[in-house]
Amino acid sequence: MKLDSLETLLVEELRDLYNAERQILKALPKMAKAASSPNLEKGFQEHLQQTQAQVERLDRIFTDLGKSPKGKKCEAMEGLLKEGAELLEADAEPPVLDAALIAAAQRVEHYEIAGYGCARTYAKLLGHDEATKLLQQTLDEEKRTDEKLTELAVGSINTEAVHPETNSERKPSTQRRARA
Repeated sequence: MKLDSLETLLVEELRDLYNAERQILKALPKMAKAASSPNLEKGFQEHLQQTQAQVERLDRIFTDLGKSPKGKKCEAMEGLLKEGAELLEADAEPPVLDAALIAAAQRVEHYEIAGYGCARTYAKLLGHDEATKLLQQTLDEEKRTDEKLTELAVGSINTEAVHPETNSERKPSTQRRARA
């Protein structure tokens, strides 16, 4: 790949984000199922719907640019999601697993925030006003998702993970359900 212009860089960044979002679409249902906190499960389900809308926005941008979204694999997202998938195999107490899922999800959000911020800036510099608007919308959503995850972690989940044996209101972890 030859990066000969900011336009080329924008398209490559968008392809990276597109592939990342497609990978996230596959991972979120598994994360929701593994969450024992009803609020965390709901948050993952809501983010799944939001991610579907973000993919649709990227499709619109690619159409407007006359480019294909295909052709790039986001290795970074693959690695982040692999680390998250390893958590699902752990023999973890439910509140501890929830805390770990939040940490994994925030790593993903931070990657997306960086990518969408760069893509939005490139689109703005190149005069792609509609793309700039759509990318800003997604960037704002990613930041709000990160804030919601922080609120869940700080508000209850991390504290419950300190003494996981005292939290009986949660559903059993996936591992514990499989053994039952």
